[in-house]
Amino acid sequence: MYHYIVKKLVRKSFGLVNERRFDELVKGTALNVKHSFAGDHAMGGVRNDQAAFKAWLERLARLTPNLFITINKINVEGWPNNTLAIVRWTATATMENGDPYLNKGVHFITLKWGKVTEIDVYEDTLVVYRGLEKQYASGIKEARAPQIIS
Repeated sequence: MYHYIVKKLVRKSFGLVNERRFDELVKGTALNVKHSFAGDHAMGGVRNDQAAFKAWLERLARLTPNLFITINKINVEGWPNNTLAIVRWTATATMENGDPYLNKGVHFITLKWGKVTEIDVYEDTLVVYRGLEKQYASGIKEARAPQIIS
């Protein structure tokens, strides 16, 4: 039953990302949430608090305003004091120049007593980089901004 509840919570969280409801999403995280996103680009890096994580989410929305993440599979293990949810997903969007964007990846989400404490995101970093370069070429200068880190 507990794993079912966690899966439901994870689905809701990804829905909040898709709906750009970041305030609500961040409320479900620990104050010192660790968020890492693989890659040497504007979306990469590690954040260690809610404020930086929210800033990263807001950047994500500015850089890919129509990004939509579809969950393909969720695996949950552990108990309330230390839970790991592994989420396989597919992300799609349309770039500013009209090109389609498609990437697949995985989130490793750690929860403790109902709060997200850690999010590690792994995807094809070359696809992310190329997408950011297309956005930059279309006039979105933030696509080459320094990483948001804390």
